Amino acid sequence: MNSISIKFKWTMLVLLVLLFLACLISLNLGVVPISPDEVLKTFIGNGTKQQQLILFEIRLPAIVLALLVGAGMAVSGTILQSITRNELADPGILGINAGAGVAVVIYITFFKTVTGSLGTFSTFALPLFSFLGALLTAGLIISLAWKRGFHSIRLILVGIGINAGFSAILIALQLRMTPNDFMQAMVWLSGDLWATQWKFVWALLPWFIVLIPYSLYKTHILNILNLGSRVATGLGIHTDRERLLLLILAVGLAGLGVAAGGGIAFLGLIAPHIARRLIGPNHHLLLPIAAILGSLILMLADTIGTNLMPPTEIPAGLVVSIVSAPYFIYLLMKK
Repeated sequence: MNSISIKFKWTMLVLLVLLFLACLISLNLGVVPISPDEVLKTFIGNGTKQQQLILFEIRLPAIVLALLVGAGMAVSGTILQSITRNELADPGILGINAGAGVAVVIYITFFKTVTGSLGTFSTFALPLFSFLGALLTAGLIISLAWKRGFHSIRLILVGIGINAGFSAILIALQLRMTPNDFMQAMVWLSGDLWATQWKFVWALLPWFIVLIPYSLYKTHILNILNLGSRVATGLGIHTDRERLLLLILAVGLAGLGVAAGGGIAFLGLIAPHIARRLIGPNHHLLLPIAAILGSLILMLADTIGTNLMPPTEIPAGLVVSIVSAPYFIYLLMKK
């Protein structure tokens, strides 16, 4: 067993332990604190009705969503950084999050207008609508950036422009909302895990179960693409087709994250960077570590935001941005 394999296993073990502890802390803390002993009693069926409601219907679905969204955003960012060969690539920076956000805001506004709330059908259709919004945005970016193949710098610049355009559209849509809907949209777009109900978990879970394992399956392609287009072509890889497929994977994961967590910026940027420093550039090892890191970061951000200034809740996306923005500036200066 080589040193890299041992390092990967120890890193994975430490991160999983930290993630487990973060989940326990999230179960304990909140507007109504519940001690670890009371949490255990509730899980074995001896808790009060209030404790059962808080744990099983509020905190537990929020934890599951944070795990899914964090992992999805991190994997999406890792893939984007690899296929663009640019350390600054991120679903938020490329405009994918903004495009999915526009689609979701239109969808939620329409169905709230018709039904007064999101019904069962519209809840399960929400991830699909968010994915389509992200996919259309990616298609627009590719069509504008494509010139005899992919060019990473052109892709980043076009993505930044698309991000600015869709952000303006989001502002225009918000101006047409009622004051209550406007405030909800503002909180959601700042990165709030708003869909903390089991029906949203069941709506998103099948997509993550398919997309994340398939992304892990494609790690050998990511490793080959990192060798350069000429080497990859020489090894029999259709580089443009594989990059397009990987881009769709990244877009899908980002769109799902936006559907449940709004505009969480920088998570897809910082998690892959930390993972790369911990384990190196081999995507067989990098992608699972980045996924766990993404879940851990978002879980901690959500817990901090919920408990820092009670009863006011700070959106998890704002906490992630506050922590990640200095690191992003450092990367810009380094580049």
